[in-house]
Amino acid sequence: MRKVNRNYVACEYMLTYNAGMENLNESLAIFESYKIRRHYNDEIETWFFSIVDIIAALTDQKDHQTARKYWNKLKERLIKEGSQSVTNCHQLKLEAADGKKYLTDVADTATLLRLIQSVPSPKAEPIKLWLAKVGYERLQESVDPEKSLNRARENWKKHGRSKKWIEQRMLGQHTRNKLTDYWSEHDIKKGKEFAILTNIIHEEWAELSVKDHKQMKGLKTQNLRDHMTEAELIFTALAELSTRQIAESENAIGMPQNKVASKKGGGIARKARLELEEKTGRKVVSGKNYLKNRETKGIERRIKRRVK
Repeated sequence: MRKVNRNYVACEYMLTYNAGMENLNESLAIFESYKIRRHYNDEIETWFFSIVDIIAALTDQKDHQTARKYWNKLKERLIKEGSQSVTNCHQLKLEAADGKKYLTDVADTATLLRLIQSVPSPKAEPIKLWLAKVGYERLQESVDPEKSLNRARENWKKHGRSKKWIEQRMLGQHTRNKLTDYWSEHDIKKGKEFAILTNIIHEEWAELSVKDHKQMKGLKTQNLRDHMTEAELIFTALAELSTRQIAESENAIGMPQNKVASKKGGGIARKARLELEEKTGRKVVSGKNYLKNRETKGIERRIKRRVK
């Protein structure tokens, strides 16, 4: 089993939850005294970091404009050299010091590790190690799990989640982790392929895509699961548990076979959902969310049209 440093796991955990539950997809990470902006894309399960912020830390430059100019020159040079690293960069709107959001060059951990090689800096190796530690959101279950879970519960409580909701959210994450572990070990690539299979499962049990479900709830960058009702969390977990067990029984390897397993697993949860809805007369898929002042009549009308 791969050893994981307890200190960086605890540090990363606190950084994640200190960001606030309504902005889990956007948070600051700290390298020495430098604040590194980042954004989590939950569809491909990947962190993207501000390149200028990384450059500032590498060059020990407190002036943001100077760091920006350094990055622009480096980018021009890499483009002339035909570097693929620049091609792999993206732009996202991140909040600046003035509180406004601007388009900012960002890159995932793998791309940043290649870019860092182009910057002569004594901090190159330390920041590579730091990126390897904070670039991944998931905690290792073997590292002080009780302490991590207790801290998570306290943060959810502070944001108004009920005890039942918190327990279901954590159980669902555990179920999700076991499924993604299976995928990783059976030729499924983290990122786009994870997202495709996740969407297949979701469409099967909920009868709408992850994107449509987020729109129904009035969400933008927020993580859908952080705004699910207790029932939605339960059926999501059932769908993912069923998918993993079916994949294991069929020894599903690669995308084609795991797509089949995902449809079957999601289908089992759909049947259970439909039976519950018939018995209760209430829809499971909901437009409710935990955003402040967002549950408007307009959203409710869209919900009714979608779930008919």
